[in-house]
This record gives sequence, C-alpha cells and structure tokens, in this order.
Amino acid sequence: MTGSLPIRFAICGVGHIGRRHAALVARRAGAQLVALVDVQPELRGGLAAEFPGVPFFASLEEYLARGPQADVLTVATPNGLHARQAVAGLRHGLHVVVEKPMALIVADARAILDTAQQTGRRVFGVMQNRYSPPAAWLKELVDAGRLGDIYLVQLSCFWNRDARYYRPGGWRGTGALDGGPLFTQFSHFVDLLYWVFGDVANLSARFRNFNHQAITEFEDSGLVTFDLVRGGSGTLSYSTAVWDRNLESSLTVVAARGALKIGGQYLDKIEYCHVQDYAQPALPPTNPANNYGPYQGSAANHGHVIDDVVETLQRGGSTNAADGVKVVEIIERIYALR
Repeated sequence: MTGSLPIRFAICGVGHIGRRHAALVARRAGAQLVALVDVQPELRGGLAAEFPGVPFFASLEEYLARGPQADVLTVATPNGLHARQAVAGLRHGLHVVVEKPMALIVADARAILDTAQQTGRRVFGVMQNRYSPPAAWLKELVDAGRLGDIYLVQLSCFWNRDARYYRPGGWRGTGALDGGPLFTQFSHFVDLLYWVFGDVANLSARFRNFNHQAITEFEDSGLVTFDLVRGGSGTLSYSTAVWDRNLESSLTVVAARGALKIGGQYLDKIEYCHVQDYAQPALPPTNPANNYGPYQGSAANHGHVIDDVVETLQRGGSTNAADGVKVVEIIERIYALR
C-alpha cells in the first residue's frame, strides 16, 4: 500500500487498552478511526462522546458483515479470542494488529501467520517495551558486542494484581481467556528477553499461588531458570501477589566486559552500568506507565506501535509478527512445566 491516503483502523475490543489504541489512531496524522467493536453495549455512549461519528458494532461478525471499509483490524479483546479474530480479519482482507499475547497456544499463533501469508496481509504484534529508551539502549549494546560473553541474565517482574483487577464474572483470571500472568502481565518482558538475548533452552520452573486462590485459575508467582542458546544462563522471577501496588520490573546482566541493571517499576531507568571502555549515554525519559486507575501496566509506548503500522503499510517493510509467535512458544514451554 503506497501513497498518502490515511490508514483506516477498526478497533475490536475497546476496553482499557483498545480505547487507548482508538485514541492514538484518532489523533495521528495519516491514520483514521473508522469503526469500534465491542460486546459491551454500555460502552456505546461514552465512545460516541469520545469519538463522534465513529460507528459502534456489537460484534466482530457484525462489523465484518456491514461495517465501513478499513485497512487494519486491531484486536484488543481478551487473550483467548485473539487468534480467531485475527484470522477472521485477515480472511476479510484486513491487515491485523494483535495486542499481546498473539495467542495462548503456539499453534494458534502460527495459524495467524499462515493466514497472513495465504491472504497477502500483514500482521503486527504489540511489543511496546521495545520502544522504551533503556530497552533500545540495551539491545544496541548487546548487538554491538560491547558486553562480550553474556554470563547471567536476571529478569524480575513483581506487580500487584488483586481483587480490584480480577473481578467476578470477568475474563481475567480464567484459563481460557486470560491464560496466566506470563501471557497477560509479563509477555512484554519475555519478548524483551528474546529480542535482546535470543532463544532459551533447558527450562525449569516452580509455580505458586500465594493469595489468588479464590480469584484466578492459575499461579500468581513463578521462578523460572533457563540457559541462553547463545551462551549464558538466566532466571525469570515474577509475581502478581505484591501488596497494593507494583514493585518493580528489572533486568540485570552480568557479562565478560561489564554489568548493568535496568530497573524502576517498568524498566524505565538505568540503575547500574559499568562496562569496559564505555561511557553510559544520557537517554530520553521513558513514557509513564499505562494507568488503569487502581493498577498500572507497562510503559505507554503504543503510539510508536501505531506509527510503525502506518509507516510500514504506506512505505513497505517487515513486521515483528514472527517474534510474537516466538514469545507464545517460550511461554507455552514454560507453562508446560506446571
């Protein structure tokens, strides 16, 4: 797709993150919001006020049958619906943006890519942590070989998700639609691990449910160890059992020519950097976290995702969809140890 015509977006799932997608599309030059889709009719009034003139549809099927033409379908529904809806959009001739995770099983994620290849459409995964300045800096540092051999990688994600988040009757906390914290809360950090350090092997894991027995169908905490295929070893420690508010998301690296730690609640600052013959650069600030009232998510970098979609469809280029499949595969391998 070339030229200067705006890229038209239909947003499927207009809850917290889908509404953010819609707002970013609506105010971006070169993009146009043409439809909103959600099964919750009570959202219609608020959406009509926020996005005047944009039609609302009560299901994806209804939109595909009689909605206005679009170029892109953004899928921001519960995790367990992503694959089916992405495939439906692709078969309808739409490019697709899929919120994390791409799917809850790798076979479904691969089906999305297979359908995209068959239909000649593009798939974009939402991997917004890659746009945070400390993450981009780390990727550049590792790719340039400045750290030498990687010895140890320690990824820690300690967040709060309590009854304010897991509400009775909702999709969150269910195995079928949520899948667990590695999919819903921490897949962005698994993606960062893979993006910077490559694939993992020799996995072992322990899972515990400390204080979510009554509100989720899965663990709230896990300890994962692994080897990096490229060399070195690592750990992933995660929890949603932190009291009241998020504690941190941090990444520590010990390597032949130095050590570093990216920390803060959302990997938003360099806390330590001591690398041979290297001066730490000044980085621009990381965007604040997505704020959902009683709880917070990762850094609000979705604007960069929309930019990439628009620019890729207007000018050409590759997408990150294969990495999205890989993240699902890694999480599936970890969860096979439950």
